[in-house]
Amino acid sequence: MRLAFPRLYAIMDAILLRTSELAFAEMLVESGVELIQYRNKQASSRSLFEVSQKLVHLLHLRGVRTIVNDRADIARLAEADGVHVGQEDLGVAEARAICGPERWVGVSTHTLEQVESADKTPADYIAVGPIFPTETKQNPDTVVGVNFIRHARRLTQKPLVAIGGITLERAEAILRAGADSLAVARDLLGAADPRARARQFLELAAQVASEVP
Repeated sequence: MRLAFPRLYAIMDAILLRTSELAFAEMLVESGVELIQYRNKQASSRSLFEVSQKLVHLLHLRGVRTIVNDRADIARLAEADGVHVGQEDLGVAEARAICGPERWVGVSTHTLEQVESADKTPADYIAVGPIFPTETKQNPDTVVGVNFIRHARRLTQKPLVAIGGITLERAEAILRAGADSLAVARDLLGAADPRARARQFLELAAQVASEVP
């Protein structure tokens, strides 16, 4: 049975934040967001741990999952709900060994071969992309397009999280192609009203879910 996965995978990238991590997390929680990934590639290990720990404490009180990007060790120490690793990070099995069986481990994929390989690992979910061009990474991978999701869907029953240039205007096509969740960073972080933007994503996802068998 496929893991029930939140429809919106909010990515809180520190480099794009215009307020504190805790303040922005509160905005997302107020909108009904159930899963937040914290990404801060510039932070020291100590700073990443301290902020992650504060986020986990805040979000656990509200019933929201916290995923730490890249660092399985920080995820475990901060008692986060999981870690997300890329192709250049620790492998899924190694991240799982550090995090333990109770936490989610997600992995990024950029080719169908990587999706197929990820399906054979203990990953809880698989991110696919970049679906569209993205500005949140210094060296982005090749854009794969919406049709990639349809092909990936045939290769795995694990939840698929679409990532890369996801906007509200593009969201419906992505969900209808077979993605279980939308990983959104800039379109939330750069919104004039992040609360309203998050609610729009959630409402759209709920509408599509009600129509798709």
